[in-house]
Amino acid sequence: MTFVNSGLLRVARQSLGLSQGEAASKINIPQVTLSRYENAVAIPSPEVLVRAAQIYDVPVSFFEQTDVVLGAPLSVHPMWRKKQSVTVKEMDKIIAEINIRIMQIRRMLAGVEFVPEMTIPKFDIEEYGEDVEHIAALVRSHWMIPKGPILDLTAIAERAGAMVIYSSMGDSSVSGVTIPVPGLLPVIFLNFDQPADRARFTLAHELAHLVMHRFPNPSMEKQANAFASAFLMPARDIQSAFIGKRIDLSRLAALKPEWKVSMQALLYRAQSLGLVPERQASYLWRQFSFHRMKIHEPIELNFALEEPGVLSRMLKLHLETFGYSIPDFAKMLHWHAHRLKQLYNLKDSYQTQGVGLKLA
Repeated sequence: MTFVNSGLLRVARQSLGLSQGEAASKINIPQVTLSRYENAVAIPSPEVLVRAAQIYDVPVSFFEQTDVVLGAPLSVHPMWRKKQSVTVKEMDKIIAEINIRIMQIRRMLAGVEFVPEMTIPKFDIEEYGEDVEHIAALVRSHWMIPKGPILDLTAIAERAGAMVIYSSMGDSSVSGVTIPVPGLLPVIFLNFDQPADRARFTLAHELAHLVMHRFPNPSMEKQANAFASAFLMPARDIQSAFIGKRIDLSRLAALKPEWKVSMQALLYRAQSLGLVPERQASYLWRQFSFHRMKIHEPIELNFALEEPGVLSRMLKLHLETFGYSIPDFAKMLHWHAHRLKQLYNLKDSYQTQGVGLKLA
């Protein structure tokens, strides 16, 4: 009998946001039977697999892959000031997409060689006395980042060996998650439904987990936010932007395109460094609320999302250098061509960044 990966039966279902009962009804089997299949208590017949593949819109070969299905990531946090929790259904959909993309990345990497120019250092937060400022400075030094604003954080992360991918995150409020997969480069997923300034902060936050957190702890989200702030706005560099100057909304707006962080992140950093009087800071926070800028800052200050390069380069190698047609490429990835186009936006030209990949 053909091998059936029970975990991928669950992944295919959850990727469409279907409950087990809804899926069982569509496949025309009892829910308890589908549960037994998904938990490897029983093996579905070839006929059931074909029906499941049709309902889930995947090739039958998708269920025959031997990849280990990953569980929830170490850290999941909702978008700042947008929503305070993530539903089980949303989380299931995110985990399903992560598993699908990881499997496809693994197959794409089989044909290319990705040699990072740098490494992601490990500075255990407990071993450094929870001194996040010091760790952020060490990481900047390790990556030889010049003083001042970071021009392209995504390029730095990918040169250090991470892969950055923009995703809908299952249409949830999750801003980003990181998956350190054994035997594979770390993959950082960012929600594309967030402004570029917050996407950069989220990326710095996710890098913090890779650098500082081998194991979860109750303060890890707060620590990651503190790292992101210190990493993007080092104390010694940002002070000159505030000292001797009136800190108001105009000043924060002027600094936003220079430092590529939100006005609120700038104010929070100034406040944490004692560069703005508490009374003035409280007034400015009220101004953010009054002008409804806590979620949407002035549109004229927006800038484009940074463009990841590793994934687009891999796509280009397979579709142009290797000469795969999209149907053949989809077959290699055990996915349908129309869903592959949607997942990777293959209607657009394959513009790539300067990240080094070569034929294996």
